[in-house]
Amino acid sequence: MKQQVKAAEGKLGILMPGLGAVATTMIAGVAAVKRGLSKPIGSLTQMGTIRLGKRTENKQPKIKDFVPLANLEDLVFGGWDVYEDNVYEAALNARVLDANLLRDVREELQAIKPMRAAFDRNYVKNLDGKYVKDIDNRYELALAVMEDIKNFKAENNCDRIVLVWCGSTEIYFEPSEVHESLAAFEQGLKDNDLRIAPSMIYAYAALKLGIPFANGAPNLTVDIPALIELAKETNTPIAGKDFKTGQTLMKTIIAPGLAARSLGVNGWFSDNILGNRDGLVLDDPDNFKTKEVSKLGVLEDIFKPEVNPDLYGDMYHKIRINYYPPHGDNKESWDNIDIFGWLGYKMQIKINFLCRDSILAAPIVLDLALFIDLAKRSNMSGIQEWLSFYLKSPQTIPGVPAENDIFKQLMKLQNTLRYIMGEELITHLGQDYEEELIETV
Repeated sequence: MKQQVKAAEGKLGILMPGLGAVATTMIAGVAAVKRGLSKPIGSLTQMGTIRLGKRTENKQPKIKDFVPLANLEDLVFGGWDVYEDNVYEAALNARVLDANLLRDVREELQAIKPMRAAFDRNYVKNLDGKYVKDIDNRYELALAVMEDIKNFKAENNCDRIVLVWCGSTEIYFEPSEVHESLAAFEQGLKDNDLRIAPSMIYAYAALKLGIPFANGAPNLTVDIPALIELAKETNTPIAGKDFKTGQTLMKTIIAPGLAARSLGVNGWFSDNILGNRDGLVLDDPDNFKTKEVSKLGVLEDIFKPEVNPDLYGDMYHKIRINYYPPHGDNKESWDNIDIFGWLGYKMQIKINFLCRDSILAAPIVLDLALFIDLAKRSNMSGIQEWLSFYLKSPQTIPGVPAENDIFKQLMKLQNTLRYIMGEELITHLGQDYEEELIETV
């Protein structure tokens, strides 16, 4: 049965806290695609296909032709940042995209200027931007962010808004009583409780207005009972956390293959060097721990050592991230994987991934924005686990283990789209083909 999905009419505003390398690469990329200067490589919503019905029917439309997504021509971009550079200046400073390409879309990018950020340097010590709101109280900050959103929507004639966190990784901390309920959280805002992180202020402001929110960093942000409660109360979808780009992307591709073949793993050592703003932020131990926790959980969730102790019970997993300015946004990761096979004989896999962090992240931002807008128009609320395909540390319903196998995540995403559009879900069982063959014999 097809769900009631509102049409993607009018303009969709995509607001991003953090107009740095990732956000500007996405915005400039969309501008280039609209002008026919390039292709949206890496974007499932723009280039991906989906199978409908049986394999023998050969129905594989593009996803954007199957589900009613917002058109690229109808997107409007904005956001907040601690630096006042417009998107063109910020993109030049990020040094991700070629300057000639940026010049081709210069006028469009220069028109996008950040709003002053809701910022607390205690959460990101290595950033010293001064373009921040001169407001001390967290509740008043939340009201100011809400006002920003309303003004942006009105000034740009937007029908709908979504928020995608593209800001830096905040310091690591555990949830406390102020995060346990919406009532406690709102009182904490009014009391200026310092345990409420800036990312939570943006999320609260969005959800209070019924605006979908996706979290692209490993921060807690919407992964707390208070904001899950608010999302349900305002019938608003949320998704998190942490864009799945370089090294973790490779882990979620390779680890399921090793597990599928019942090959054992003694150890997995991961090292990274990167020199962008993300690398600078992660050079602080408190911020690195937030990222480390996000990255460490992936292999444990895929291998399940408690279920397969003979294969993974003694696995040693180590992660390093090193700030190295000469590399800029061109992140390099090394993985040494010690595996063992038949009769315990040892083997090794070495991976040297020379990736571009923001090039991999930009299409994720676009896809999350378009899909979470679809979720809102499909009357879906709360945690959208089907979007875990894009995320390192997927947020799940409390008590439900995360699924980090990228192939299973893709199946879930595609089946969710089929469900929304009233198409038959695909299980890959294949029994129907055998039954048809028997009937014809």
